Amino acid sequence: MTTSRGALKVTDLKVHFGGKRSLFSKKASVVHAVDGVSFQIPKGKTLGIVGESGSGKSTTALAIMRLVEITSGSVSLGDTAISELEGDALRSARRKFQVIFQDPYSSLNPRLRAGAIVREPLDLMNIGTPQERKNRVDELFSQVGLRPEQQALFPHQFSGGQRQRLGFARALSTMPDLIICDEPVSALDVAIQAQILNLMTRLQQELGLTYLFISHDLGVVQHVCDEVAVMYLGQIVEQADRVNLFSNPQHPYTQALLAAVPTIRNGVAGRGRNRKSKALITGDPPSPINPPDGCRFAGRCPKFQSICRRVTPQMIVLDENHQVACHLLNG
Repeated sequence: MTTSRGALKVTDLKVHFGGKRSLFSKKASVVHAVDGVSFQIPKGKTLGIVGESGSGKSTTALAIMRLVEITSGSVSLGDTAISELEGDALRSARRKFQVIFQDPYSSLNPRLRAGAIVREPLDLMNIGTPQERKNRVDELFSQVGLRPEQQALFPHQFSGGQRQRLGFARALSTMPDLIICDEPVSALDVAIQAQILNLMTRLQQELGLTYLFISHDLGVVQHVCDEVAVMYLGQIVEQADRVNLFSNPQHPYTQALLAAVPTIRNGVAGRGRNRKSKALITGDPPSPINPPDGCRFAGRCPKFQSICRRVTPQMIVLDENHQVACHLLNG
C-alpha cells in the first residue's frame, strides 16, 4: 500500500546497541533500546510518544531521522523508504524531515548569526538561488515571530523562547513534510511553552505539517497531540487518540502515569484524575540489556498475573482509535 505524501509509517522498528563481549563475561551485552515499535502518522497530524526516561522515545526519533543505526524494521515517509536510503540519496531526502531539539541553545551554532543559522540547511542542500535563500530566511523570521533585524544577532543574544523560534525556523527552511519535536519546550518556563506550542499549532494548520512529538510532559502532549503512544522499555504498550487515552486509559502503566500527574482542585494540589489506578509506579524498570520474558511491566504492575511473566502480550484492538498490549484485557 502506498502511503500518502507526508504520512510517516514505522514498522517493527528495532534499535539495539552493543553486541561486544566484556572482559568479565563471555556473553555479549546488547541494549534493546527500541524493540519492535510500529505506528503511523497521517499527513497534517501529530503523534505524541510518552514514557519514563529510558523508555526509548528519543532513540525512536533518532532512528527515524537516521541519526542512529536501525537494527531492523522499516521507516517510510510518503513514498520514500527512509530506512533503505544511504549516501547521497539519504542526504537528498533529509530536506523532507527535520528535527527540533530539546535545548534551544546547545542545538544552535554560537559562532553563526541567526540569519546564517536559518539559511544553513538551504546552503548545505543547495536549495534555490542566493536571492531565493535570502527571501526564504526573511519569510521564515516573519512566520515564527522574529524581527528582520534579529538576523544579525548571535544565539546568546536571544531569550530561550526566541532561540526555540529560531530552531523552528531552521527546521522549516527546507519545507519538510515531517518535523520531529524532541522535548521542544521542556527547557522553557510555562508561559513561553504556551507561546511555542501555539506557534507550532498555527504553523501546522497553515503549512500542513506532520509532527512526531516526544515528551514526558503529559499536559503538553494533551494540548498538542491528535494521538498518543505510550512506550515502556522499548515497546509501545498503548496507543489511542488523545480523548481515549486521557479519559479511558487501559494499560496499568498508562493509568499509573496519568495518576502521577499533579493537578490542582479548589486551590489544593493533588494527583491526577484517573480513578482506575490509585497506586503510583514503584521500583525501577528492568535492564534493557536483559529484558524479562513476558510483559516488561509485570515486575512493577499491581495487577499482574502469572501469564504476564511468561508470555509477551500482543496488541489488542479495542476500536479503530485504541489498542493495548495487556493480558488483563483478554479475560
